[in-house]
Amino acid sequence: MTTSADVYDNPLIGRYASRSMAERWGPLRKFRTWRRLWLALAEAEAELGLLADDGRSPRIRPEQLAELKCHLDDVDLARAAEHERRLRHDVMSHIHALADLAPGCSDIVHLGATSCYVTDNADLILMRESLEQTCETLAAAIHALAAFAEKFRDEPTLGFTHFQPAQLTTVGKRAALWLFDLVLDLHELERRRDELPFRGAKGTTGTQASFLALFHGDHDKVKQLDNLVAKKMGFDRVIPVAGQTYTRKIDSQILDALGGLGQSAHKWGTDLRLLAHRQEIDEPFEAEQVGSSAMAYKRNPMRAERMCSLARFLIGLPAMAANTAATQWFERTLDDSACRRLYIPQAFLAADAVLRIAVNLAGGLVVNRPVIARNVREQLPYMATENLMMAAVQAGGDRQQVHEIVRRHSHAVTERIKLGAGTSAELLERLKAEAAFAKVDFAAVLDPRKFVGRASEQVAEFLEQAIAPIRQRYVKSLGMTVELNV
Repeated sequence: MTTSADVYDNPLIGRYASRSMAERWGPLRKFRTWRRLWLALAEAEAELGLLADDGRSPRIRPEQLAELKCHLDDVDLARAAEHERRLRHDVMSHIHALADLAPGCSDIVHLGATSCYVTDNADLILMRESLEQTCETLAAAIHALAAFAEKFRDEPTLGFTHFQPAQLTTVGKRAALWLFDLVLDLHELERRRDELPFRGAKGTTGTQASFLALFHGDHDKVKQLDNLVAKKMGFDRVIPVAGQTYTRKIDSQILDALGGLGQSAHKWGTDLRLLAHRQEIDEPFEAEQVGSSAMAYKRNPMRAERMCSLARFLIGLPAMAANTAATQWFERTLDDSACRRLYIPQAFLAADAVLRIAVNLAGGLVVNRPVIARNVREQLPYMATENLMMAAVQAGGDRQQVHEIVRRHSHAVTERIKLGAGTSAELLERLKAEAAFAKVDFAAVLDPRKFVGRASEQVAEFLEQAIAPIRQRYVKSLGMTVELNV
């Protein structure tokens, strides 16, 4: 990560994502992981009794392992860059840089391995760690949004289909719709995290020929080596077959899951922006925050807008991973390398940035109850006509006659509203004046809570069935707060 002001700085790092996610995908973390992979391979080979060429003495000595352990973190990036300018190979440059520091163990580093032993396995390690952090932050967002849904589960609000007023729902029920998408994302990300395999020690084209030669044709020890290295690096699953690389299908599946998170965040953010336009729900707004450099009165939903913007970037990345998986030749081709350096880290950084906004938003949404109630009142007369008709019929009215009365008055009022000469409340006054509705208790029928169905109960059931287990799994992450660069 550069801090120079005269060169481009990726906004995902400098502005949006967390420091922890940015450092995970930084060069020091990657190359320190390479060294741990070299140590794990050397240890495993030694533990399995790898012999020197004389067939009697150990190929790897304890003092060499001890020397290697002393140099797991002191990566000299400048020295490695010097080697790479000469060798034109990133892995070999770091092998030489390590040999400069630990010459006594230079002949046991990378023994029997190909470059993808460190590059691919390191990517899998970093992706698993990043999936874990993503799940934790997503759980915190779910927790905060669930608290919002619980608080407003009984609050009637206009529902919309085709962005036209429809039957009432509740503020909390709408939040539960956003939540369910995020819950589906969490389950998919957890599955990718839990099922992620290790590439292991597979050799140049995945046949393990080099390791079979090292162990003088002992197939059992080669199989043990694969599993032992994986265990040392914290994996209990090893990919069963590979070419020089692990299948790029795995990258594609992980980015699909991250892209799915982007879809959910974008949908939620879009809804918030529409609700902000209706002045029903506002996002957090700082005391001295400026909405516009020209229009001082503006209070724009910039957090939701930024979440949508970053989510859109995230949604676009899986297509590149899919194309990479589709265009690999035989056991490997190097045209995957440069683009993977871009889209894998940036997918996790973008997901992290999206979720940071989500946590911040969910914990600070402002519900403007009077505005919501006013909007409900404006539309309720039309929505209540069916209930009013049924009440009039139950009081002894003729169903067809009552229907005609409602039809005639509702159309007349709508026409007056379009001409700017009336309001929806006029419909109720017209119906009250009709003899067919004389026995109807309008106040009782027009209670908004009678039009939300089981919305409140659905929220309670959903929170108990879907959210409570998530809160139990991620109890340490639930109090997360995020300070955004706004």
